[in-house]
Amino acid sequence: MTIRTKNPNLLDNPPIPVQAKLAAAWTSFMFLYIYVDYFHLYKPGAVNDILAGVVFEFDISPMLLTIFTASVAIPILMVMLSITLPARVNRATNLVVASLYIPYSVFNAVGESWEWAPFYGLSIGIEVLLLAFILRSAWTWPRTSAVPAGLATTDLRQ
Repeated sequence: MTIRTKNPNLLDNPPIPVQAKLAAAWTSFMFLYIYVDYFHLYKPGAVNDILAGVVFEFDISPMLLTIFTASVAIPILMVMLSITLPARVNRATNLVVASLYIPYSVFNAVGESWEWAPFYGLSIGIEVLLLAFILRSAWTWPRTSAVPAGLATTDLRQ
């Protein structure tokens, strides 16, 4: 009689590096961020306001477009930085940027009517959940001991 010790139907679930999780979360955030801005154009009056030179309550100007570009460029860069920065700097950068983007995301709903609450509630809610995932992943970044495990038990005086 043969006894199977491994179930062949189980899928392997190898650990995913924190850097990959962070880059994936920032990528997801950016897709949502861009699509919410795009779908906003379907709101009645949005295109007319843009053609009249106004976005939200602000006059369209080179400075406003520079600010918009920076606000989109930062999370875009976070995709790359999450993969390439050294662990300590990576962790700190993700904690700071994600913390700053939570109020920034919530600000997008300021002044909107209750009629648009489902749209902004869903989009901002998902953005905040992704940012919370980034914060949790960065905060709980695995630590390694300062002394390699093999050396810790070996007499180094030999």
